[in-house]
Amino acid sequence: MVREMRPAIEESRAQPRAYTPNHLVQKILNSRSALVGERKQVTVFFVDVKESMDLAERVDPEDWHRIMDGFFAVLAHGIHRFEGTINQFTGDGIMALFGAPIAHEDHAQRACHAALHLREQLRLYAQQLRRVYGMTFAVRMGLNSGEVIVGTIGDDMRMDYTAQGHTVGLAARMQQIAAAGEIYLTAQTAALASGFFELAPVGRIRIKGVRQPVQTFALVKVGAARTRLEASRARGFSHFVGRADEVAVLEGALSRAISGFGRVVGVAGAPGVGKSRLCQEVIDRWRSEVLVVAEAHCQAHGRSLPCGALLDLLRSFFGVSPDEGAALGRRRVRSRLRHLFRAVDEDLPLLLDFLGIPDPKRPLPAMDRGARLERLFAFVCRLVQTQSAAEPLVLLIDDLHWIDPESDAFLAQLVEAVGRTRSLLLLNFRPDYSAAWMRSAVQYQPLQLAPLTSEAADELLQGLIGAGPALGNVHAAIKERSEGNPFFIEEIVESLPWRSRRSQTSVVRVADSVSELRIPATVHALLAARIDRLPHSAKQVLHAAAVIGKRFSEPVLRLVHEMEATDDKSPAAPATLGRDTDAELASALRILQHVDLIHPVPSAPQTEYAFKHTLTQEVAYSSQLQETRARKHAAVARALEAVHADRLGEVTALIAYHWEAANEPYQARQWRERAAS
Repeated sequence: MVREMRPAIEESRAQPRAYTPNHLVQKILNSRSALVGERKQVTVFFVDVKESMDLAERVDPEDWHRIMDGFFAVLAHGIHRFEGTINQFTGDGIMALFGAPIAHEDHAQRACHAALHLREQLRLYAQQLRRVYGMTFAVRMGLNSGEVIVGTIGDDMRMDYTAQGHTVGLAARMQQIAAAGEIYLTAQTAALASGFFELAPVGRIRIKGVRQPVQTFALVKVGAARTRLEASRARGFSHFVGRADEVAVLEGALSRAISGFGRVVGVAGAPGVGKSRLCQEVIDRWRSEVLVVAEAHCQAHGRSLPCGALLDLLRSFFGVSPDEGAALGRRRVRSRLRHLFRAVDEDLPLLLDFLGIPDPKRPLPAMDRGARLERLFAFVCRLVQTQSAAEPLVLLIDDLHWIDPESDAFLAQLVEAVGRTRSLLLLNFRPDYSAAWMRSAVQYQPLQLAPLTSEAADELLQGLIGAGPALGNVHAAIKERSEGNPFFIEEIVESLPWRSRRSQTSVVRVADSVSELRIPATVHALLAARIDRLPHSAKQVLHAAAVIGKRFSEPVLRLVHEMEATDDKSPAAPATLGRDTDAELASALRILQHVDLIHPVPSAPQTEYAFKHTLTQEVAYSSQLQETRARKHAAVARALEAVHADRLGEVTALIAYHWEAANEPYQARQWRERAAS
């Protein structure tokens, strides 16, 4: 954007009398590349100091500068802890984004966690300021979730990455109406955070610039649910369908483990396909059979918490909660260890310190972090072996693709230790997770989880919205959109405008809403997060493929990719352009197949690929700006003409479609007439 805008700006500077500001603005707006950015689903976070001007007037300017410097330091630490981005300083506060520049499938939850964390940290900071300056320092916060345009704005003297749109304005309004010490959310954020946090309704409030009163909530505290599965359980699980074969495989693995042949089973599958639900179903069954079970649930924002997964696993094993008293926790740990060992282990101080309940009578000896982790890992492996010698043990690590690096290093040791025990280590993860031990551990058994069959999807839908002839088209439409993904099915049903199913009238009204099916915000965020974590070149190829369509041929994609590369690269090195783009494209296609976003189409006349899921293609397409898509549609039209030059009659209608999507009516009309002739 900057490169193409500069001629207009430089021309303005060279001839200042010839250009008015309005003339310059119009020249920039007319540029085809006036915008560089993406459409993203985010949560926008505003925080500021209540009555900051009054406070600033009471102290020396240097003191106020120190106060605000400390304030911003607290904010930066809290926002970055949950991987948010501070994109604007507002003088007495900040604006932050969760879900941009990198998309997060849990952006609303991260923003809420950050807000609660900051409220507590700023409360402590305010106490210090009251003691030193005698002032009442209070903040207010506002959050809103929705679609924004994110990217760089400004000129070549100053460039800012920011978000724009109605979503931003409404978040700012939430902050402005919040009382001191309060965190206000819109209904959009509340819907995404419900179950994970305790919310208090504030009511419908009239907001300047918004036509209808805005349903507003106050964020109170963290809720009981930590994972999406726990939130689903709280509101009532849907029917568990279509997984009899997979359950049988897991039961067989457990039987072998109990017989003394320790097993590690890795359940792999796409997001939403039901990995966590499958594991939880068998775990609940085994726990009811009085098997010893310990489980850890990796969090999307937990990669920055060292040993977070290991800590979760040990807390589950010992039955220790971070909310209970340290003395009670220590008693539980000692009791469990005495049951397993004849004497309390010498590593007890290390264990208690790691669990956050150190014994003041037996402090941990000084040692460096590396040595401490080495001893801890060895102790836990020995603990697992000792437990399984007494009675069989099942360990679950859920959502392994989010595991922190230290816990991942421990897992490699645990896999080796499990092979010599009566233990089953059950893991689940997405296709983009891999580890070296998977290729070498003889006790490792992979289990690939596929989407639901058509019959199983029908059974799930019957439990969600009922059955009957009037709902036949509803089932068909949802199955087509979800392609057998149970999470997608549930979220699409939840997003229907009217979901009550208590009468025949409800059946008709649900049927009428089939035409209104859209990608739910939860599904959109999940898929966008996967796309954003791709390497840049792979993401660019995926975006180009999304414009071509659900299926795309490699020759067409290659030409489109080369056209985009030519636009982006200097013409000084055209000789290497073809070789570079070919290698880049081949690498990108391998990555996209590895992470299970696309797959080759067998028996195609030329090398052809298809998106693994239609909704992935829709999200990759819709996240691009309209003018970006238009430029790519034009490139696709030209590529189709070149690739199919000897049989244009087969693709004339398709070429016309792409020229129309490129906002080129003349070209589109020519090809439509050609298709009709």
